[in-house]
Amino acid sequence: MAWNPREIMKELESGVKEIGRECPEVEAFIEFTGKLMAPRSLDLKTKELICVAVAVYTNCKYCIVTHVYNALKAGATGDEVMEAALVASQFGGGPAVGHSVTLVNEAIKEFAGDFGKKS
Repeated sequence: MAWNPREIMKELESGVKEIGRECPEVEAFIEFTGKLMAPRSLDLKTKELICVAVAVYTNCKYCIVTHVYNALKAGATGDEVMEAALVASQFGGGPAVGHSVTLVNEAIKEFAGDFGKKS
């Protein structure tokens, strides 16, 4: 597999840190996102599963690995994450299925153990 989910997350975190020092808008976006993800009518797990589907639909590798990780951390199972990812195929067709069976699958396998889950 050509994907390394942990390296993709590190790459994103490094970029946010580097650019965020000079561009306060990056930090403002991170803060805004944090507020959006706070539980209200939807719990965090549900919001993260939605994010997985949208990330797959938009073909954003950084979003995919981050939200798979966050969904698992919020209590989602690997099966729930994969189902959310595959729902995106209704709208994203082949690319959504391609990311689901490769990067989403690899990220579940990589991160599930971090939260005591089976991949």
